[in-house]
Amino acid sequence: MRYLDRLQPLGLFILRVVLGVIMIGHSYGKVFGGEHKAVGFIASLGLPWWLAYFSMAAEFGGGILVILGLFTRFASFAILIDMIVAIWKVHWKNGLLGEHGYQFTLSLAAIAFGLILFGAGPIALDSIRRGGGLKRATK
Repeated sequence: MRYLDRLQPLGLFILRVVLGVIMIGHSYGKVFGGEHKAVGFIASLGLPWWLAYFSMAAEFGGGILVILGLFTRFASFAILIDMIVAIWKVHWKNGLLGEHGYQFTLSLAAIAFGLILFGAGPIALDSIRRGGGLKRATK
């Protein structure tokens, strides 16, 4: 089992990359050309239209930061809030496993929550910024 313990940094890295790629992929169309549609959709949910910009920043910018492992806890927190609002305002009515249900969004929220608790790990710019890195983590 000690062997698996040494692979924990890789596990955090994979969680970060998966969450970041999904968030960037999900928001790319909103950021590049679909801004007005995203603003209209947010307004149709009964939320202030300007929250669409926070959502796009959390998804696209947060996705980039999470992949890089830079300000990971902050970016993960923004993604978590975004996913909670998506579950609450969009997916909840469809149930956990219904069509457009909240199972996928809940999974993304759980990954974000885990990254808030554990941080980016040593394979990250956050670790380099603090003077750590893989060498320090494996000692």
